[in-house]
Amino acid sequence: MGMTNTQDRYGTLSIAMHWLMFLLLVAVYVCMEAHEAYPKGSDMRSALKNWHFTLGITVLVLVCLRLALRFSQVTPAIAPQPARWQDILGKLVHLALYAFMIGMPILGWLILSGEGKGVPFYGFELPGLIAKNKALAENFEDIHKTVGELGYYLLALHTVAALFHHYFLKDNTLRRMLPWG
Repeated sequence: MGMTNTQDRYGTLSIAMHWLMFLLLVAVYVCMEAHEAYPKGSDMRSALKNWHFTLGITVLVLVCLRLALRFSQVTPAIAPQPARWQDILGKLVHLALYAFMIGMPILGWLILSGEGKGVPFYGFELPGLIAKNKALAENFEDIHKTVGELGYYLLALHTVAALFHHYFLKDNTLRRMLPWG
């Protein structure tokens, strides 16, 4: 398997980016869910929140690279070709996933900015996107929480669709993205 995509299969780089994004999203969710198990003000709670922020910005950076990769290479065909409605639905779900992976980190950055905080990013602190505004930060936080909860369903839909294609439609949708072919 080569680094770049072919007509039949995703290349090593696309596959690695896909699964890295999956692991990052899991880590972002784990950090956010796990931080609540620790008391407010504790070092562990603070560390998990900081990792949530850092990994979220990492998702933003990598999704931009992933989009550049996606638009610079061929997309392997699904064989046998799915019905038109399935193709359209698949494209809409992928669009929603990309919007999620771009929008959520930006919303998180806006929350911290509105709270007057910088965003931690591997030892650096990213500047705010907006001036301090607690009310606006709270609005962004409400949206971020709601979309984050919807993200569970979106990621589950993507996973179930891949498994549905593999086990019921018996096409190559999942196989073309698996690292082991």
